[in-house]
Amino acid sequence: MSTTGLQTENGESAAGQVIGLSGALTVHELAALHGKLAEPTLSPTIDLSGVTRIDTAGAWALAEFEQRVAAAGGTLRYRGASEAAELLLGTVRRALPVPEPEPPSASGPRALLEATGRRVVAAVTFLRGLLEYLGMFVAGLVRVLLHPREFRLTALVAHCDDVGLRAVPIVSLMAFLIGVVLAFQGATQLRQFGAEVFVVDLIAISVLRELGILLTAIIVAGRTASAFTAAIGSMKMRQEIDAMRTLGLDPVTVLFVPRILALLLMLPILGLIADVMGLFGGALMSWIELGISPSMFRTRLVADTDISNVIAGLIKAPVFALIIGVVGCHAGMQVKGDAESLGRMTSSAVVTAIFAVIVADALFSIFFAEVGL
Repeated sequence: MSTTGLQTENGESAAGQVIGLSGALTVHELAALHGKLAEPTLSPTIDLSGVTRIDTAGAWALAEFEQRVAAAGGTLRYRGASEAAELLLGTVRRALPVPEPEPPSASGPRALLEATGRRVVAAVTFLRGLLEYLGMFVAGLVRVLLHPREFRLTALVAHCDDVGLRAVPIVSLMAFLIGVVLAFQGATQLRQFGAEVFVVDLIAISVLRELGILLTAIIVAGRTASAFTAAIGSMKMRQEIDAMRTLGLDPVTVLFVPRILALLLMLPILGLIADVMGLFGGALMSWIELGISPSMFRTRLVADTDISNVIAGLIKAPVFALIIGVVGCHAGMQVKGDAESLGRMTSSAVVTAIFAVIVADALFSIFFAEVGL
């Protein structure tokens, strides 16, 4: 059976199948050659005595056929090959990629221990990265304090507007509704014991000590950590951060310090707004549901609520701000060169910031209980 420039002849010998090739084994005959070598037998022999010319494409087809024969458990033999053909076949054979064997997958208790160890190492590495960025922020803050001319006041004001002022409506609405819900649910439960008046204490302690600053931090984490990651990650994708370094600008001073400092300034203010709106919502619902007048609500609030509850809530604000800012900036710097990485890191920053804020709040609660605050 013949094709243009290539002739093949199949035969049998005592050693097995013999495939005789003659003519030119070049790229032009590659499709025909693949068709003839499609089904490997156990131990075929290829006769190259009639081959007049062979190039890299033909040698690659023979070497690839040799691999398939070896994978099937056989051995491919050549006969009649010229010295040039043998040299070219050896060169192509050495250049073929060798697939690395997959490591055996562990199972049972070993697999569980391995997966746990990998997660622990990944968590420790992630925490180390966050601590590094926290240290970079502190070093950058000290630097701008020592060299005020490097401080970017315009960027700080812009970020304060974005982080603080634009978050006031959603924070106020959230806190107001939380106060309403606490008053309504507390009134429903306390009415069974004739202790409706203690709903003021319930609202005051819950809002001032825990829910006001915690929910504010969660909202800020959702909108600000994602914004930090998206902004810095986009700059990383467009290589703007590398351009900053080329121009002699420190990304920590230009990008991190204004953003995190804006959070440190604005989150306590947002927490105070949330406290006021939460108490206002609770007072309004107490008046509607229980008949507790605003003057009585204020009297109970001042008489039975200690200032330590306000202090305990506001102490958390700078720590929450540092967590949100560092997580957002760290995630932004981990963005690679594609949009998929940007979306993944933005989602990861929001989840990580919210989780870290909740964990920090739980640790604060334990600490305050131990010190009696």
